[in-house]
Amino acid sequence: MEHPGTSNTSATRPAGLTAAEAAERLARFGPNEIADPGKRTIVSTLREVLTEPMLLLLVVAALIYLVIGDVAEGLLLSVFALLSIVLLVYQERRSENALAALRAMAAPQAHVIRDGAPATIPAREVVPGDLLAIDEGERIAADALLLTTEALQVDESLLTGESVPVRKRPAAPGETADTDARPGGEDEPSVYSGTLAVAGHGLARVTATGAATRTGAIGLSLSTIEVGRTTLQQSTAKIVRLFGLIALVVCSALVIWYGLAFGDWIEGVLSGIAIAMSLLPEEFPVAMAVFLAIGAWRLSQIKVLARRPAIIETLGATTVLCVDKTGTLTRNRMRVARVSVDRHWVEAERDAVAADARAGDLLRTAWFASRHGSFDPMDLAVEAACERTGAVTTDQHADWPLLREYPLNPDLLAFTQVWREPDGDRRVATKGAPEAIARLCGLDEEERTALMAEVEAMATQGLRVLAVAGAHPPGDSLPDDPTGFRFEFKGLLGFEDPLRETVPQAMREAMAGGIAVKMITGDYAATATAMARHAGIANPDHVLTGAQLERLGDDETGRAVAETNVFARMMPAQKLRLVGALRDDGEIVAMTGDGVNDAPALKAANIGIAMGQHGTDVARAAAGIVLLNEDFGTIVSGVRMGRRIFENLRKVMIYIAAIHVPIAGLALFPLLMGLPPVLMPMHVVLIEMIIDPMCTIAFESTPEESDIMEHPPRPIDDPLIGGRQLLLGLAQGALLLVACLGGYMALIASGKNADVARTMAFIALTAGNTGLARVNASRALTIGTLFARGYRMFGAIALLAATVVTACIVVPALRDLFAFAVPAPQEIALAVGVGIAAVVIVDFFKLLPGVRRIMGRVERAPTVRARAV
Repeated sequence: MEHPGTSNTSATRPAGLTAAEAAERLARFGPNEIADPGKRTIVSTLREVLTEPMLLLLVVAALIYLVIGDVAEGLLLSVFALLSIVLLVYQERRSENALAALRAMAAPQAHVIRDGAPATIPAREVVPGDLLAIDEGERIAADALLLTTEALQVDESLLTGESVPVRKRPAAPGETADTDARPGGEDEPSVYSGTLAVAGHGLARVTATGAATRTGAIGLSLSTIEVGRTTLQQSTAKIVRLFGLIALVVCSALVIWYGLAFGDWIEGVLSGIAIAMSLLPEEFPVAMAVFLAIGAWRLSQIKVLARRPAIIETLGATTVLCVDKTGTLTRNRMRVARVSVDRHWVEAERDAVAADARAGDLLRTAWFASRHGSFDPMDLAVEAACERTGAVTTDQHADWPLLREYPLNPDLLAFTQVWREPDGDRRVATKGAPEAIARLCGLDEEERTALMAEVEAMATQGLRVLAVAGAHPPGDSLPDDPTGFRFEFKGLLGFEDPLRETVPQAMREAMAGGIAVKMITGDYAATATAMARHAGIANPDHVLTGAQLERLGDDETGRAVAETNVFARMMPAQKLRLVGALRDDGEIVAMTGDGVNDAPALKAANIGIAMGQHGTDVARAAAGIVLLNEDFGTIVSGVRMGRRIFENLRKVMIYIAAIHVPIAGLALFPLLMGLPPVLMPMHVVLIEMIIDPMCTIAFESTPEESDIMEHPPRPIDDPLIGGRQLLLGLAQGALLLVACLGGYMALIASGKNADVARTMAFIALTAGNTGLARVNASRALTIGTLFARGYRMFGAIALLAATVVTACIVVPALRDLFAFAVPAPQEIALAVGVGIAAVVIVDFFKLLPGVRRIMGRVERAPTVRARAV
C-alpha cells in the first residue's frame, strides 16, 4: 500500500511552463514581490538632512547676515547651505542605492521546472502556473497547490502564529486552493509564500504571486534588509556627541566673552557659530554610513553578500576560517569516477560498465536510490553516470510509481526509496554511508572489516565513497524504517569532486595573513587528508573525527580543536561545539554552512557564511554573509576586502580628527589674542566643501595597503578610532595649526594688512588640508606613492580646491565676500610652502613603528595554538 501523505510519483519529470509562457505571465502578473516598506524615499532622506546640526548652524549664520544687512554674505551662506543639502542627499542616496542593490542580490531563489528541466531563478520571477520544487530548509516563494509530497512539513507561524510545523498532503484530483478559508493548517494541500519547509519535499503548482499571495494581503515583506546601528556607528555617535557638547560650551562661552569684552554681540555670535562649526565633526557619521554601504556593495562585487553592516566590522579581524570541503574547497560538481563490485574496481564509462553486468546493476540500483529532479549533486552525479554508461535511459522507468521515501537521518546515514515495478512487485534501493549500508545488509564483522578497508583505499585517492544495496520485499506492507527490509549489498560508488583552481593560492594568502583554515567534511578521514594535502591546509595528517570529538571533555575539546585543522565524519550538530570551543579560545570564527542543521553553528560563529547557490534559506537567515559563488577564494577575498574597508575607515577618521584642529584653532585663538579674525562661518563652510569629498570619495576609493594580507588580523577589541587614533589626529592637526597660526601672527606683527594675512593663512590651511588627506591615505611614506594610480583622486580634489581658492581671491566680488586680498606670487608660494612643510613632518611620523600601528599595521605574532603549523 502507499504511505499516507504521499502521491504516486513517476520518474518522468513534469515539463512545467516554457520560457515563453513564463515571460508572458511575468509581464501580465508582474514580479513576485511586495513593496518594500523599509525603503527610504528621497523625501525621508531630505527630512533627515535638514535636521543636521551643521546645516542648522549654517542656516542661522545666513539669517544673521541677512538681518544685519550683509546680503552678499547671507546669500553666499545660503548657497553653501543648498550645496550642503545636495551633497548630503547625494551621499545618502548613494548609500541607499547600494543597499537597494544588495536587497536585490539577497532576494531568495526558487527552484522551478521550466521547459522540462530544473532551473534556479530569482523568486521575483516566479509566475502563476509555475511548477515549484520545494525542499527542506527553503522558504516557499509563492502561494501554491501541492501536486506531490514526501514527508513535507511546513512552518506557517508567519501566517498563523503557530510555532509547530504542520504536515502537508498533495491535492486530490480536481481539488483547488481555497482562497476564502483561513490560510494554513494540518493536512492541507496549499502552501504559502514566505512559509518555511522544515522537513521533506514536494512539487507544487503556483496559484498566486506578489501582492496576490496571503502574505501580500497582510502587507509583509520578508526580503527587507534590516540596517541597524552597528558598534562602530554607536561609538562614532558618542564621539560626535562629545565634540558637540564641547562645541556648545566653547561657542556659548565665546559669545558671552566677546559680547561683554567688546560689546559686539553680533560679531560674537558669528564667531561662536564659526567655532561650533569648526568643532563639529559631522563627517564622522557621514563617512561611516557611506563606507559601510559602499563597502557592502564592494563586497557584493566579489560575490560576498554582507546581510548586516556589522559583519564588515568583524570580517577583517577573522582569525579562523572553518570551511566545508564540498562546494567550498571543491567545485561541487560530483562525478561518479568508478564503481566497485566484490572488490573489483570498474571505471564508470560506457565500455567498462557494458562489459560488467554487476557494475550496471550497481548503477541501476543507485539510480533507484536517488531523487529525480533533485538539485543534490550526488543524485545528479548518479543520473549522469547512468546516462553516460547506458545503465538507465531517461524513459526506461517512466511508468514506475514511487511508493515511499525514507529520508536520511543522523542515526542512519542512508537514503531509501521504494518503487512499484510494472508486474506489481516492489523494488527497494538505498545508498549512503558504507557503515550504514553494511548495517542494513547485516554484514558480519569480517565482511565489514574488508568493506571498510576497501573504502579506506578509495578514500586515500580523494574519492568520496557511498555504498549501495537493494531489496525485493514480499507482500504489500512497508516497515516504518529501512531496517525492516532484507537488503543485498551491491557495491561501492567512488565520487570525485575536483579542487577549485583558486584554492591553493587563497590558502597561502590566508595563512600568510595569520588566519588558520580548518576543513570540515562528512567524508572519511583518508579522503579528508588527501583533499587537505592537495588544498595546502597546514598539518593535513592530523585528523579529528566527529565521533572522537564527542568523546572529549570540554578542556580536551579546546586543545584538540586548536591543534587540528582537518575534521572528518562531522555531523552538522558537531559544528556548534567546534565553534564554541574556538570562540572560548579567543578566536574570531568564520564558519560556512548550507543546511538547516548548520543554522545554530552559523549563528554562533562570529561570522556565519551561508551558501548562496545550494544553501537553504534557514542557513542564509542565520548567517551574516551569503557567499554567492561558494568559492573558498572568495571568502579570503572577502576577508581582504574587510581589512581594506576597516583600514581606510580608520585613516579617514584620523584625518577628520586632524583637520578640525587647525580649523577650530584659527577660528578661536586670534579672537582670544585680540587679533583680527581669520575664519568666519563662510570660511569654515568653504573648507567643509573640500573636506566632505575627501572623506567620502577619495578615502573610500583608496587602494589597499600592499602588505594587507601579510600581517595577522587586528585584535577584535581594537577600536576604529580610540584614544591613540584621536591623539595622532590631534598631533597632526596641531602641527598644521602651529604652522598656519604662526605664519598669520608673524604677518600681522610685520605690519601686513589683515586681509593679506588672512588670505595667506587660508592658502596655507588649504594646502595643508589637501596634503594631510593624502598623507593619511597610506601607511607608507607619501613621496613613494605620490603619483600612484590609486591615489589620483586626491590630486583631483587638490586641484579643485586650488581652483576654488584661486577664484575666491582673483574674482573681486568673491574676494570682498571672504575678506581676502591678492598676495604677491612669492607670498602665495610661501603660504603653500608653510602648509606643505607641516604635512611633510607629519609624513615622516610614519617612519615610527608606533605610528604605523596606530594607523592599522598589526605586528603581533600569530598564536601557535590557532595556526597549527
